[in-house]
Parts: sequence; C-alpha cells; structure tokens
Amino acid sequence: MKEATNNEIIDAANQIRPMCKQHHATFIIDDHVELVKQVGADGVHLGQQDMPIDEARRILGNDYIIGGTANTFEEIVLHWQHGANYIGCGPFRFTSTKKRLAPILGIDGYSDIINKMKQHGINIPIIAIGGIGYDDINSLLKTGLNGIALSSAILQADNPIAEMQRIMTIKSLHS
Repeated sequence: MKEATNNEIIDAANQIRPMCKQHHATFIIDDHVELVKQVGADGVHLGQQDMPIDEARRILGNDYIIGGTANTFEEIVLHWQHGANYIGCGPFRFTSTKKRLAPILGIDGYSDIINKMKQHGINIPIIAIGGIGYDDINSLLKTGLNGIALSSAILQADNPIAEMQRIMTIKSLHS
C-alpha cells in the first residue's frame, strides 16, 4: 500500500489485524511509524528512505518490532546498532515492486553477508526480499538466511492461493 493514504491504511489494518490475531501471525505495517500504535500493529518495517531505525525505536519503545531494509553488510551493522529486530535484505533479483532498486545480491551476495555477520558476531534475523520465486527458496535458505519474503511470486500467480499452498510444502521452510 505504498501510495495509500493514512485512512486507507487504517481501514485495511482494521481488517487485517483480526485475521493476524486469529492465525497467530505477526502484524507489521510498512513505513508508517505514526500508525503502529493506532492500528494495533506489532511493529513496522522501514525502507532505506523512511525514518531511521533509532528514531522509530525512540517513538515506539522496546515493545514493538522494528525491521529495516538493507542491501549491504554495512547497512545491516547500522540497523543492528540502532535497535532493529530484523533485516529485510535484498533485492535477490529484479523486482517490479520497488521504484528505486538497490544493487541485486543473488545467492553469492547473501552468502557473503551471512559470512561477514558470523565473523563479526552479529546475530540478527535476515530475511531475503526482492524478486524471489518458488524455485529460489531452497538455495536461498541454504545460505543461512532466516527466512524469505514473497510478494510478486504470489500476487502475480495465476492462482495465488494454490501458489501459496505450493510454497508452504517446501520442507526447508519448516526446519
């Protein structure tokens, strides 16, 4: 909902929040720190052009989840130092959901980042984002990533429900 008004986000959140509670899912909104408490979200995800992580942490306190987008090891370190709970790292490959796409990481980029994190004792969940499809999931998770985020792979599928069900059968997602 990148182009949505605050009222549109609030209306959507009022529908999404009960579904998240019903399914024991974490409810994270994108970009809008000022709406997190109002809509009853569990936290916020901040892109590279959004509010800095440490400022969001000052506003929300420690009871809310704050995630940040990163493309490099150095950005991950900065978010970690400023109190992020997780990192959305990418893009894996080209994605049409972003207007200003950062450099593409690929499998080697993720492996390099995960290795540097281990070498420096940085332990924060890293979620791969950007252009990920069904056939990419196993190789991505073998790099040591904590998870993946999918959008286009599901929403642009001929049958999004069937595609989500197919993705959920991947064994590495459950280990």
